[in-house]
Amino acid sequence: MRMLINVPETVVADALRGMAAAHPELTVDVENRVVVRRDAPLVGQVGLVSGGGSGHEPLHGGFVGYGMLSAACPGEVFTSPVPDQMVRAAAAVDSGAGVLFVVKNYTGDVLNFDMAEELADEEGVRIAKVLVDDDVAVTDSLYTAGRRGTGATLFVEKIAGAAAEEGAPLERVAALARQVNGASRSFGVALSACSTPAKGSPTFDLPAGELELGVGIHGEPGRERRAMMTSREIADFAVDAVLEDLRPTAPVLALVNGMGATPLLELYGFNAEVQRVLSERGVHVARTLVGNYVTSLDMAGCSVTLCQVDEELLRLWDAPVQTPALRWGR
Repeated sequence: MRMLINVPETVVADALRGMAAAHPELTVDVENRVVVRRDAPLVGQVGLVSGGGSGHEPLHGGFVGYGMLSAACPGEVFTSPVPDQMVRAAAAVDSGAGVLFVVKNYTGDVLNFDMAEELADEEGVRIAKVLVDDDVAVTDSLYTAGRRGTGATLFVEKIAGAAAEEGAPLERVAALARQVNGASRSFGVALSACSTPAKGSPTFDLPAGELELGVGIHGEPGRERRAMMTSREIADFAVDAVLEDLRPTAPVLALVNGMGATPLLELYGFNAEVQRVLSERGVHVARTLVGNYVTSLDMAGCSVTLCQVDEELLRLWDAPVQTPALRWGR
């Protein structure tokens, strides 16, 4: 096993200690597994809380900060955080304006955030939820009923976070988050399997010379396996799969995302092909983000997420943000 770790049992705690040392603008509770903006709670401001299994970094802890999340709850690798973490995070960021839970559509996350909502309500914290389910590859998977939540999570957290930063009420922040999710679609491709620290070997079998079209961020099966394709061919397949479902009539945000082990040299080359396909299909791209943002440990591969935007959503996307993994305009 070639991993830069001590032992599998302490991987998440070790990472949180490192995050705390690197980012003094965050309060990192290693024992209770909660990452919070150091200036939270902010009077009159809606709090945003998200979370999920570790292994998808920088999602979610890397998006805690000004203009985005107020707090994040990291679970064990590929394992949902527990309700106690979510309740603790909600209490830490609630100023009386309420808290929005951003939940990716995976069974464990959904059940635990539902339970956390009930517990938080008993403690007097007003909660709203948005479920992110943007993946067009498959309807059901090993981890969820319905569509999986993937790259659109970044769009939801950024745009809802900007609205909260401006002082929008909970109902408005939640409505914007749901609008973004409804206007977003994603498709992922794996060129190699990922290896969890506990297993120390690939989590699924992907023979040399083959790729998985429509893979999930935990390595869940996609639509089909094929012999290795060129960047151009992958872009044609992935973008067409997204456009077949989204059918945008307005400009889009484009996220060209790496799965963790794909270098930027390849991702920028892939983005060139994505932009070519969108241009050929008559889709105007308002903004593009390229990099490793919603990952799957050491998986090689990529995903494409498109979000149709109006003037308000684009303005909120452009609003200043300052987090460990996403920052501009401030």
